[in-house]
Amino acid sequence: MMNNVRWLKTILFLCLLTVIVTTTAAQTVTGPLGEQFSARVVAKGLSGPWEITYGPDSLLWVTESKGYTVSRINPKNGNRTVLLDLSGNKNFPRYDTMPEEVSKGKPWPQGGLMGLALHPQLLTGKPYVYLSYIYHFEGAEAEDSGAAPNYGGYFFKTKLVRYTYDAQKQTLHTPQILCDTIPGSNDHNSGRLLIAPVGGEAYLFYTVGDMGAGQYDNAGRPNFAQRTDKYEGKVLRFQLEPDQDAGTYDKWIPNDNPFNSDRQNAVWSYGHRNAQGLAYAVVGNKGRIYTAEHGPFSDDEINIIQKGKNYGHPLIVGYNDGNYNGLAAGATSHSSLPGQWHTTYPFIKSESANVRAIGAENYQDPIHSFYPSSNQFLHAVLARTKQDSEEKPEWPAVAPSSIAVYTASAIPGWQNSLLVTSLKEKRLVRLKLNAAGDGLTGDTLTYFKAPKHVTVMLPCLWTGAAFSWPLIACRPPPDHQKTQIPKISRANAVAA
Repeated sequence: MMNNVRWLKTILFLCLLTVIVTTTAAQTVTGPLGEQFSARVVAKGLSGPWEITYGPDSLLWVTESKGYTVSRINPKNGNRTVLLDLSGNKNFPRYDTMPEEVSKGKPWPQGGLMGLALHPQLLTGKPYVYLSYIYHFEGAEAEDSGAAPNYGGYFFKTKLVRYTYDAQKQTLHTPQILCDTIPGSNDHNSGRLLIAPVGGEAYLFYTVGDMGAGQYDNAGRPNFAQRTDKYEGKVLRFQLEPDQDAGTYDKWIPNDNPFNSDRQNAVWSYGHRNAQGLAYAVVGNKGRIYTAEHGPFSDDEINIIQKGKNYGHPLIVGYNDGNYNGLAAGATSHSSLPGQWHTTYPFIKSESANVRAIGAENYQDPIHSFYPSSNQFLHAVLARTKQDSEEKPEWPAVAPSSIAVYTASAIPGWQNSLLVTSLKEKRLVRLKLNAAGDGLTGDTLTYFKAPKHVTVMLPCLWTGAAFSWPLIACRPPPDHQKTQIPKISRANAVAA
């Protein structure tokens, strides 16, 4: 694992969504501090790339959320090899490509084929690739949209699987299921995978969103983010290899996970809304897991994940600052649903009282919250949402699709920075970590901002070496149906 940690210090992982590129010719991009980058297209024609990981073979490992394929792409020439096609491993078709009279309003899940993680010894004796994908829709055979009654939501199931990589045949084979009972939805699946060390041993971490339970079509679905016996709204931890436990799936769950008292339980931390960003880095001589998480009407969060901690959702939104007092993490116009705000999200009488109830030793505030709006502003937004007026409310948000930690020194001033990509604002945000790595310092800086008219697709991952510092980004083409990947490099970087 220590070799993997050193490798992570020189390889940068990042999700980036930017502007439409109409040419493969290199373009120059200037950062806010005068940094010079060049950009060119690496690959085109991808169907919703979700994860892009820079492998130890110096190739890009890519999952396509809608195409359900896993590929390797050469960043030098764009050559692509499909290693695995999982399009036949689900019980539902591409509803998103069907006319509504054919689909009956059935939704495509948020994501599809999502996370990917490579074993640290992929090329040296443990050729394992970990994948997560949605495989089952409970409403697939329904005559209608397949939703549960009274805005009860769309119920999918997600599977976490380990495949073996055959480098000679260029295939992934021999699937072993780690877990096939992870809840899924058409909203807030999260779906990020990460391999990171705990106590010197590598483990597999996976983020699961709260299913959007409490909002939109899932407004009547129970929200289980605060239940440690449920996997919704959690960060889960699994072993990279099975142990000797008797249960088929228990053997993949570490025996020292924090909530194992009644049964083997993969929950590592809880109280999460939708953590689509997940990264590990050593800063200040200590390794930490960082997440970037979507907030509801404000307060997108940056968190440091710790064993057994409660991150508050849906009882505290963003900081424990009281701006959601008298409100909830969602609101609808559906009068058949409970409470003042017609949602299964609980009414927040007092955020500070909720923290006291959780316990100061268990609750964890974010290290940063984007746009912590005032109570007055948020009350107006929820009230307008509840009224379902023609003029829909708007609010500022980053909507973070991913996060990376840049620990290299190739770009002056960037060392030990968090890099967060924005779905809503179509930009890359750089946040400087303090010397200890447990907080932020300095200004929030913006890079690679796209024009306002551009519609950004699903999140995906860019990667780069610390010396030549290429970045891989995803951008939608003009028809917004297929995706192309540009490569962004620091123009004046010196190759190793």
